[in-house]
Amino acid sequence: MRIAELYQIYKQNPVVCTDSRECLPGSLFFALKGDSFDGNLFASKALQSGCCFAVVDDPAVKTNDRYIVVDDVLQTLQLLAAYHRQCLKTTVIGITGTNGKTTTKELLAAVLSTKYNVLYTTGNLNNHIGVPLTLLRLTPEHEMAVIEMGANHPGEIRELTQFARPDYGIITNIGVAHLEGFGSFEGVARAKGELYDYLRLTNGKIFIHKDNTHLQAMAEGLTQITYGESDDTFVEGWVRSSHPFLCIEWANTGVHHFVSTRLAGGYNLMNILAAITAGVYFDVPVPEINRAISEYIPTNNRSQWKKTSNNNLLIDAYNANPSSMQAALENFAALPMSPKAVILGDMLELGAESRSLHASLLELLTRYNFEKVLLCGEQFIALDSPYPCFPNVENLSRYLSVNPFQGYHILIKGSHGIHLEKIIDLL
Repeated sequence: MRIAELYQIYKQNPVVCTDSRECLPGSLFFALKGDSFDGNLFASKALQSGCCFAVVDDPAVKTNDRYIVVDDVLQTLQLLAAYHRQCLKTTVIGITGTNGKTTTKELLAAVLSTKYNVLYTTGNLNNHIGVPLTLLRLTPEHEMAVIEMGANHPGEIRELTQFARPDYGIITNIGVAHLEGFGSFEGVARAKGELYDYLRLTNGKIFIHKDNTHLQAMAEGLTQITYGESDDTFVEGWVRSSHPFLCIEWANTGVHHFVSTRLAGGYNLMNILAAITAGVYFDVPVPEINRAISEYIPTNNRSQWKKTSNNNLLIDAYNANPSSMQAALENFAALPMSPKAVILGDMLELGAESRSLHASLLELLTRYNFEKVLLCGEQFIALDSPYPCFPNVENLSRYLSVNPFQGYHILIKGSHGIHLEKIIDLL
């Protein structure tokens, strides 16, 4: 079946489902494959649960005309999403970067939603499956879309731009991450720069941190809407306090504004300024911009302060890489509070550089006089650490159950795969 024909069916049934346990009446089921499952085997269940049609790529499962057989279900999903995006002509902003892309996406969506009907990426739907699923949630009523694009291998951002066709782009920053897939910092930069490459070919525009030399080196030939701490930017901004939450000052055309946020860490300044800059550019009233920023509350264990009956926790346990670890530790060390404790988990997907990068993190820790430091993960275990190390979160949890913390300010940070969120209730 041609994509144009499938699109007509989709328009009559504009809800897409990939999990037979979550089918909605009148939806289209796409029988995706995974490492341990074959969606074709669940197509019958999806139809019984209320789906109108099931898109499959195994002809053997077809028993009636409600099965739509294609060569490749994933490719068909992607092509359908690209076709739909092109038909609607919605203004799309694509966001990628090593750190801060999810926070920037959520801040930007909050700001733009005060004036426009905005669709934005939810959860972690930022890959070759999640981006098409997000695009297929677009309706004619949506005026703008904010699409997060993640990647851990070269070419992935390039592929995602072909589906999302962004009109504007933001690369939050470039750092050392996913070295198993990218190989080096230069590999990371080239991969993230695929967003700029697409926009350069399509005469798109970028919102860019002007003071970031890595981004500027990649942005030649692009129309820039700039933000930063210097006074020659479209929007300039500065941290005014960060105890414990971030308070910033920002200005556009010489008019200054102060905003108190619920975000922790000066490293979030550029994420906030990116959202403000886009808001100003798209004529969102300044009071609405400030309200959206001040009312945004982070979730998913990203830069969250949490007060328990025993301690104050700064939870940043959704992801970690060398640059985000350094920023988090520097920010935490500078906060005027005591006593302080740090609980860190391994940084994953760093490939051959993992051992040396974890060793460098240990050296960084020794510069600070944190009252307590606990480390979790096989990478830390493998090093000659002066701090207590635990191979996994279960061992760490048992230690904390017997040795509880009381009256501490505690930074919790590690890669999501370490699951440090499991210790929060013990603190």
